[in-house]
Amino acid sequence: MKIVFATNNQNKLNEVKLLIPEHIDLLSLQDIGCTEDIVESATTLEGNAQIKADYVTTNYGYPCFADDTGLLVASLNGEPGVLSARYAGEQKSSNDNMDKLLNALKNKKNRAARFKTVIALNLEDDRQFFTGVVEGEIIHSKKGTKGFGYDPIFKPNGYDETFAELPLKIKNKISHRGLAIKQLVHYLESIS
Repeated sequence: MKIVFATNNQNKLNEVKLLIPEHIDLLSLQDIGCTEDIVESATTLEGNAQIKADYVTTNYGYPCFADDTGLLVASLNGEPGVLSARYAGEQKSSNDNMDKLLNALKNKKNRAARFKTVIALNLEDDRQFFTGVVEGEIIHSKKGTKGFGYDPIFKPNGYDETFAELPLKIKNKISHRGLAIKQLVHYLESIS
């Protein structure tokens, strides 16, 4: 089975490749010649994931899955949420986003947060959603050099390390994206 993962984020692609069985031929947007920047204009993670999957299916004819992820911070009423990648502006700078978030939490005692990933799958006439959530907290300063996005300031519950400090094998086992991808893989294998 050939299936496209609709992302331009190489870090995300590398993580997902480790979770997809070898008998599934995972293609990237680059592999199919899709160089357009697919505009994520929805107000929900589900909506943005569906926009990306629909774009590839409609314009390139491939089965496709796409994800959207948000970091939801309790004391900030769920911010940055659907705007996580652009929290500090359209430049989508992870460091700027983390700095803005740390500044917003400067005087907050409640630092509880959750990462949520929603995957939209388009497979012929079949549409499915898969969701993964991991609970944790935002620490006071960046730690670790692995991972991407908000990983250096997110510490999952039950761990002393941030996502940026944990080995990828452990992160993939417990992360929001890892949990959603496992559901996707289970579904794909159940119908093949």
